[in-house]
Amino acid sequence: MSQKISLTRYLVEQQRVDGHIPSQLRLLIEVVARACKSVSQAVNKGALGGVLGTAGSENVQGEVQKKLDIIANEVLIEANEWGGHLAAMASEEMDSIYVVPNRYPQGEYLLLFDPLDGSSNIDVNVSIGTIFSVLKKPAGEAGVQEKDFLQAGKCQVAAGYCIYGPQTTLVLTVGDGVAMFTLDREQGSFVLVQEHMKIPEDTKEFAINMSNMRHWDAPVKRYIDECLAGAEGPRGKDFNMRWIASMVADVHRILTRGGVFMYPWDRREPNKPGKLRLMYEANPMGWLVEQAGGAATNGKQRILDIQPEKLHERVSVILGSRNEVERVASYHSAV
Repeated sequence: MSQKISLTRYLVEQQRVDGHIPSQLRLLIEVVARACKSVSQAVNKGALGGVLGTAGSENVQGEVQKKLDIIANEVLIEANEWGGHLAAMASEEMDSIYVVPNRYPQGEYLLLFDPLDGSSNIDVNVSIGTIFSVLKKPAGEAGVQEKDFLQAGKCQVAAGYCIYGPQTTLVLTVGDGVAMFTLDREQGSFVLVQEHMKIPEDTKEFAINMSNMRHWDAPVKRYIDECLAGAEGPRGKDFNMRWIASMVADVHRILTRGGVFMYPWDRREPNKPGKLRLMYEANPMGWLVEQAGGAATNGKQRILDIQPEKLHERVSVILGSRNEVERVASYHSAV
């Protein structure tokens, strides 16, 4: 790419030239990106910034919070509450929604985020990230309530993630394909490095936590058994397994070179439909994957068609290269 195109210029062109986004949404995305730069700085300091380790508290899901979970959550709230673009926010780390205080103007958008995905990897210096999703507040209603957030993933108007690894990289969709930006630390801005990202339809890589194999449902076990059988098995080719235990990192690899990511329902907690959160993880990642030509399903239904019933709803997730995802879905429909 001969000319460096900043995130701001990219968004302005999406607004002005292509007409994909309104100005308020453009400004909202820029604010989220700036907040991610602040989180990146905290992540980079690690032990030097005193941000490693647990905070001695639990989130709404009963998970022990890391110090960086809380820091990232506060950074995103403080960055976004005053700009006039949002009506309210929801976070994986908070019990209920955060309505923009009355002292600030209220906008027409709703922001959902997982402030620090993959936080079990914080202390071991493995890539982690921030996932975000933007919805339009339903029209004609005064104030904002939790039910306003309960929209299917296909209603998203923007989604993305920022991965904090060897480079800090922002991946974004506003419904016109997927673009990737890398943080230029000298300039202090995100710079476009790839447009129209495409996931290959076929792959020889899968990502799943193999330690849970004994708990899987039959369709998932059938698919993985076929992959493990290699060239001598029914698939006729050898597969590699990748598992980082950070959804951001695993999905970033799939967007970059293909693959299938699976975090399915299993028998450990049979009353829960899955482990990952529909609103904060599956919907934004599912839309990004679809915008890049891939597919995302819970095994029986397209993830973006699922109607949420509660803010912290969980879901089974299978996403990535289209042909592999459709194969797993066909195994589920056969039982």
